[in-house]
Amino acid sequence: MPKAPRIEYDEDDDDGQDGGSASSPGWKRRLLTWGLAAVGLGLGFLIPYTIYLNHQVGERFGQLRWQLPTRVYARPLVLKPGTAMDAQTLKTELEAAGYRDDGAGVRPGSYTRDGGKWLIASRGFFDVDGQVDPRRIELVLSGSRVASVRDAARRQSLKAARLDPARIATLYGQQQEERRIVRIEEVPELLVTGLQAVEDRDFNSHHGIDLTGIARAAWVNVRSGEAKQGASTLTQQLARSGLLGIGKEQTFTRKFNEVLYALLIEARYEKKTILEAYFNQVYLGQQGSQAIHGVAAASEFWFGRDLRDLSTEQIALLIGMVRGPSYYDPRRNPERAKERRNFALGKMRESNLISDEEFARAAAAPLGVTKSPVNIANRFPAYVDLVRRQLARDYPADALQGAGLTVLSAMSPSAQAYAEGAVTRTLKAVEGKKRPPLQAGLVVTDVHNGDVVAVVGSRSFQEQGFNRAVEAQRPVGSLLKPFVYLLALAQPGKFSLASFVDDAPVAVTLGRGKRWTPGNSDGRSHGLVRMIDALGMSYNQATVRVGMQVDPRRLAALIKTLAGIEAEPHPSLILGGVDQSPYAMAQLYQFLASGGEIQPLHAVRGVLGANGKALTRYDIAPAPAQEGDAIAARLIGTALQHAVTSGTGRPLLSDGLGRLQAAGKTGTSNDSRDSWFAGYTGDHLAVIWVGNDQNQPTGLYGATGAMRVWSGIFSRLPSKPLEIGDKGLDWQWVVGGNATNAECPGARRFAFVAGFQPPFEPCNVQEQTEESGGWRDWFGFGRDEQPQQQPQQPPQPQPEPQEQQ
Repeated sequence: MPKAPRIEYDEDDDDGQDGGSASSPGWKRRLLTWGLAAVGLGLGFLIPYTIYLNHQVGERFGQLRWQLPTRVYARPLVLKPGTAMDAQTLKTELEAAGYRDDGAGVRPGSYTRDGGKWLIASRGFFDVDGQVDPRRIELVLSGSRVASVRDAARRQSLKAARLDPARIATLYGQQQEERRIVRIEEVPELLVTGLQAVEDRDFNSHHGIDLTGIARAAWVNVRSGEAKQGASTLTQQLARSGLLGIGKEQTFTRKFNEVLYALLIEARYEKKTILEAYFNQVYLGQQGSQAIHGVAAASEFWFGRDLRDLSTEQIALLIGMVRGPSYYDPRRNPERAKERRNFALGKMRESNLISDEEFARAAAAPLGVTKSPVNIANRFPAYVDLVRRQLARDYPADALQGAGLTVLSAMSPSAQAYAEGAVTRTLKAVEGKKRPPLQAGLVVTDVHNGDVVAVVGSRSFQEQGFNRAVEAQRPVGSLLKPFVYLLALAQPGKFSLASFVDDAPVAVTLGRGKRWTPGNSDGRSHGLVRMIDALGMSYNQATVRVGMQVDPRRLAALIKTLAGIEAEPHPSLILGGVDQSPYAMAQLYQFLASGGEIQPLHAVRGVLGANGKALTRYDIAPAPAQEGDAIAARLIGTALQHAVTSGTGRPLLSDGLGRLQAAGKTGTSNDSRDSWFAGYTGDHLAVIWVGNDQNQPTGLYGATGAMRVWSGIFSRLPSKPLEIGDKGLDWQWVVGGNATNAECPGARRFAFVAGFQPPFEPCNVQEQTEESGGWRDWFGFGRDEQPQQQPQQPPQPQPEPQEQQ
């Protein structure tokens, strides 16, 4: 019997019933309709979304602008024949700048020494006057001096050589990211090719994602039992960290965006551009809140080296750390980091980037990282505080932070280290049960140009906040006395260092029936004393007599002119009745230390833009001293040298510092609340304050507190002796008030302003002259005002007087 025909129902049957099977034409059309609708919806979403992401790529990548930190550097170390320098100080300077003793001194940033001979391979850098090229320097030290400087390659003598400076601080913007931008041409070729060999072998051929690479990485990881290779291309990694932001939780949406970003980046930019962005963006470490981005910053952070100076094994370590800087941290996990580094070396060998011999050598080498990070945000807060203050006029804080500028400061790392060490040792030595907690503030300057080479604002050097060197306002005591005598000596027809001054009780009428009767701290009067001895022994009564003659108003005007110090012209100003900071007093003493030049102190030498060009310079050479100022400064310098050899500063001789021929002045405020010392050599001036923040008596005089800190600095800091010239001066041997023969008994040698020396009387008639009173008449004493017999030897030092205000 023939089979009945199979009845098939069409899905548009009139009754609207679907009685057909899944393979019916109606069902296929339905699937097609749904599929097309889904594709339409997908394209309707994907196309606009892709256009949106493409716009994002254009904004975030095409005009990529990283927030670059502003870096603050110390001054370059200038080495020239005759410069005061010893081996320990040179080593301190080199290590502060990240130099290493590698036994060869060939690679930039390295040095070696053989006795007094040093070989130093300097690095190139930008200074205020332009680019300084790297060079290999041969240096000889002898007798705490630079004996010679030569170009080691050309075997030629050099007048001077500059070494690249240490970085002392980094001023970040809103993001705490350490970054140094490099061009692809500046990245070592081995780093470029090695990164691709380890992270993205098909980088030059894929279009943002690498399906072959994904399969290969999966196979390697399954076979090894651990995640040795990643599946993301370098472009994906760049998209993830540069456009999506690193450290966020991985989600499907984020991964989807990453893939689209990678495809769009590859479509828009050349491989060279992508690689350059990667090398500047890649995350390679963390120090507190400070993120290390880019291979150049990482090279400094981990190795203390310029990117171009890295060895094969160091390049391999950087490449290996791309997978996980925290997990492979070579300081915390050295074994794990070494294993990862050697894995990278193996990949580099497989790709024929290095030979078998180089692989064996590099794999056996140590990690080569520094013990601690080089990129410290702010190693010297007190000094950097001064830098910020001096830049504030031209560069507001928001213009500095994250602006990618280079601030060239005047800091000397060795001077800063010696200053900090001296504060620590001195305060620990003098602090006891009977003294309150002590603090210190100090400023060290270069007497030739006004550079501030060191600042200490607290005994806790890393302490942020109150900067005692700049902000502490304390009674300055006897530190103003030299300027009283400076005004007097500016009248050479009336005063000289040999003039007699009466150190007898003195009373000054203040008005409204009040009287001021300052006394000496030893409770004694010393009669008629030479002016040079009155200053050297810091006698209050004698100084008040001189000060009242020159007028406190002139003193107030002088210190305002020299240092901008505003002070009421009360008689107490003569004995230091004004509160000032160590920095202000350093500015005042800079006039004396520089030989009479007006030198504004500066902690900043210049500011460079991102291209290394100078934007602002502050290292303007000071104007030469006027003749009268220079002569007056020489006279006071001579008197302050006498204060060190025969006055209140004499303990410095016991410290072995007589070789410096230093000039110095101690200062002590009422009840020994503040201890001061200002002293200078042929190269440096240092002003130190020691006291208590709560203004409690410390029991310290200037000579027993602040001067001990000064001694601690200059016992280590190389500095030339102070040599005061004779220009404009006439040195004479004097007895009484007359010039005489050098061999005359009791004769002392004094400096006079040329043309104002006393009359000459030969030794054989000296006694007759004194009996006639001729010298008394010359100095203006009457017959009823007889000077007491002067001692044949210089007065012995007494405890530093306090100012009775």
